[in-house]
Amino acid sequence: MEGWPTCASIPRGPVQKQAQHGADRAAYNLRMDLQVTLEEHPLLDVACFSVCLEGPLSEHPSPDWLLALLSLEAEAPLERSEEVRAATRDLLRHGGYKPTGRGKPASEYLVRAVGEGKLGSINLVVDACNVASLHSGVPISIVDTELAALPLRIGVASEGTRYVFNAGGQEIDASGLLCLSDAEGPCANAVKDAQRTKTHDGTTTALVVVWGSVAHEGRARETAAWYRELLERAGAQTADVATA
Repeated sequence: MEGWPTCASIPRGPVQKQAQHGADRAAYNLRMDLQVTLEEHPLLDVACFSVCLEGPLSEHPSPDWLLALLSLEAEAPLERSEEVRAATRDLLRHGGYKPTGRGKPASEYLVRAVGEGKLGSINLVVDACNVASLHSGVPISIVDTELAALPLRIGVASEGTRYVFNAGGQEIDASGLLCLSDAEGPCANAVKDAQRTKTHDGTTTALVVVWGSVAHEGRARETAAWYRELLERAGAQTADVATA
């Protein structure tokens, strides 16, 4: 959000280190103190967390060990399955949306893209997301928190809901689709996230939403935990986000 302090750490000198650490921690807590309101949904089992980087995203390249996990054959603590794929489609279908063709869940797109060798590195936060989603089979959304307007909520989009999802100006019809929305409207879902709140080179904080199903209760939390482990190993900070 405009006016929020940066979470970058800028050490000054031995005398100022303690004061600087306190200021950084206060800024970090402010930027990460998010809450997402959940509308009632019988199939949703969601997990949310926030990410904070010391400096802009462009200064945090994805390490080789992380990129090596962008392979269908890579060893991972989670394994995608046909049951998870079907449950995810049922989750998105519940509100009337048809998760097929170009509107299929992002996790299915990843499997195809990686299998065809068409998925390259984007940035640290997105690459770790793709790794976690690829192997778990669960779709994940990422929103730059400075580009989103509070409050945040998750619910089924109304008929006629559309938004731009890429730099080319293409739109998705999100009617009946579970979406994360901010004060300006839908900004993310399990299919395509909005262009206006996507991460970019200058991103320092982000909100992550893992779109799990009650048919595989706990899988969203497991996926989020692994995603956070990957980010923290790469030097990022993560924190729980309250959902109510």
